[in-house]
Amino acid sequence: MKLLAVGASYRTAPVATLERLAVPPADLTRTLDRLVAQPYVAEAVLVSTCNRVEVYAAVSGFHGGLGDICAILAEQAGCPPAALANHLYVHYDAAAVEHVFRVAAGLDSMVVGEAQILGQLRDAYHSASGTDSAGRLLHELMQQALRVGKRAHAETNIDRAGQSVVTAALDLAAALLDGELAGRPAVVVGAGAMGALSVATLSRLGAGPLTVTNRGADRAVRLAESYGADAVPMAELVDTLSTVDIVVAATAATEPVLTRDVVTRALARRDAGRGPLVLLDLAVPRDVEEGVAELPGVEVIDIDRMAEVLADGPADADAAEVTQIVTAEVEAFLSWLRGADVAPTVAALRGRADDVVTAELRRLAQRRPDFTDDQRAEVARTVHRVVQRLLHQPTVRVRQLAAEPGGDQYAALLRELFDLEVPQTSPVDTVPDVVETDPAGRPSFAAVDVPVTDPDIPSTGGSR
Repeated sequence: MKLLAVGASYRTAPVATLERLAVPPADLTRTLDRLVAQPYVAEAVLVSTCNRVEVYAAVSGFHGGLGDICAILAEQAGCPPAALANHLYVHYDAAAVEHVFRVAAGLDSMVVGEAQILGQLRDAYHSASGTDSAGRLLHELMQQALRVGKRAHAETNIDRAGQSVVTAALDLAAALLDGELAGRPAVVVGAGAMGALSVATLSRLGAGPLTVTNRGADRAVRLAESYGADAVPMAELVDTLSTVDIVVAATAATEPVLTRDVVTRALARRDAGRGPLVLLDLAVPRDVEEGVAELPGVEVIDIDRMAEVLADGPADADAAEVTQIVTAEVEAFLSWLRGADVAPTVAALRGRADDVVTAELRRLAQRRPDFTDDQRAEVARTVHRVVQRLLHQPTVRVRQLAAEPGGDQYAALLRELFDLEVPQTSPVDTVPDVVETDPAGRPSFAAVDVPVTDPDIPSTGGSR
């Protein structure tokens, strides 16, 4: 099995595309089941956040695995695979490991160094574990990725600014409100993880009074009580909006919550002299309906706007430190992976030896029927011991050699020398591109550029 990462993020796709790709929590189990039901996908983890949708998979073949994953993503987005090709990136084998570790370390985040992605990766891993869509390979990958992320935050200053997507968005909001959030009334729409972080951040910055509203009233009440805020029913959203300066929308709704009609009615009741109503839309799919930003007296900050405005990251020195950690951890993981890859060959060699010993003992029993049971047992133990001693040093050494770069050659040599039959993954020679579906409904490939990252795979187009 080989690792394959396929996805889209704020770097390659606008919010409109991420909205179509986003997998709501209620659909996560079904989508994971669909992924691992595909012919070439053995394991899968699905990450769906406000600024990325990615599939990490263990596949039996590159072409088939990419086609299977693209088919599921296209089905989720409700469009032909070709419509996604320009927004997807593909990382294979070693490059897939590096990508996942960079994501976990916060190097690929919109706000470089933010720690929230660690929790999102952990949730994605737990969901995959709960549906048995993560097997041995992805269990190891995700556990190591989470460890890499923790190392990055513990051993460097990558997160010294303490930023998250929420704090970055609120910084932009402050710039629209005379640079100050303290004393500004605010409402948070949504009581999930992003909503809770928003309430905590607003409280720390001195904004207030704070209000929380959510479709599930109990969660809103619990969250509000934790920070001395008020909880109001969603039915009172219009009245609430008319009394605040800041709105953070972070629900898991599949349709906009802050519609043009709702915001228009709130503006009609709001004192126009108090300045703009700033709406922070941190949800994917969007909570703020398109067209709301056109209303006078309204400022909308969404993922697209943040991507345009935010600086690329922390100091180069901090990012370089994390990159060094990632590089070392990638090599360590690849060494483990190479060792794991040779294990089936070693097992096949030992199995061949056992078969030879068993056949020879059977022949000996036929030639020497006069042997007692004790004599036969002693001969069997002796022969097995000799074979095991002969195999011990070579198999230990081949595991050590396999962990080094190019180590797969030793496993191949063993298979050739002893004529061992070990299941192999399909080879990769060229990079396919999605253009249409085959008769089975999976994408076929020909001429659309899809960025692929792997030292052994030549790209058909330029990278992004």
